[in-house]
Amino acid sequence: MSDLPKTALVTGGSRGIGKACALRLAADGFQVYLTYVSRPEEAEATVAAIEAAGGKARAFRLDQGDREAIAAFFAGHIKDQVHLAALVNNAGMTRDGLLIRMKDEDWDAVLGVNLSGAFACLREAAKIMSRQRAGRIVNMASVVGQSGNAGQANYVASKAGLIGLTKTAALELASRGVTVNAVAPGFIATDMTAVLPEKITEAMLERIPLKRLGTPEDIAGVVSFLVSDAAAYVTGQCLSVTGGMYM
Repeated sequence: MSDLPKTALVTGGSRGIGKACALRLAADGFQVYLTYVSRPEEAEATVAAIEAAGGKARAFRLDQGDREAIAAFFAGHIKDQVHLAALVNNAGMTRDGLLIRMKDEDWDAVLGVNLSGAFACLREAAKIMSRQRAGRIVNMASVVGQSGNAGQANYVASKAGLIGLTKTAALELASRGVTVNAVAPGFIATDMTAVLPEKITEAMLERIPLKRLGTPEDIAGVVSFLVSDAAAYVTGQCLSVTGGMYM
């Protein structure tokens, strides 16, 4: 396995938190594979930034809601092609709305990407890492998966489920040398939060003891730790990165 490049796979790695994770892991010495589902120009820009800094990266279009496509991707691009040292399960989506008005398709779409898609990636990675008897898996949860949040029943359920999946996978994979952890970001400055009304942002800031929004780089730093040798004895945990905010 040592003759294959040590690779970190970051799903949804073209922008926001995923992009920050891809850049940080490349700086840490990983070859980075990142996936995207839209905006290929952003994915290629992330690859270009990594390569300009002296790293190696590739971008792949992958629909996180298509479990058959995920299995095919791992078979065609990961298994026996690279040393899969780390998986960052970051791809996600939202379709917010009050639960009594939520459409079935909105529930299914969010659970399909955020939970079922993450499960499919984790399962494929676990097969490979178990044979290697080594690997790091980090699932991107959310503070609302621990607290709940009105208007996000589907998103919250997916993130709470991801935390439970993390704990179970950690128990199952520990004997194979594979750690599985989750990160629960709080209010992070990304494209998704930039469109929120100023009053909502101000109200959130009042509830954050550190009195600032988190940055994607704040999350990437924690992911970097969890996939490093320094976190060899950390598994089954959900690390909150919230600036002290609790919903």
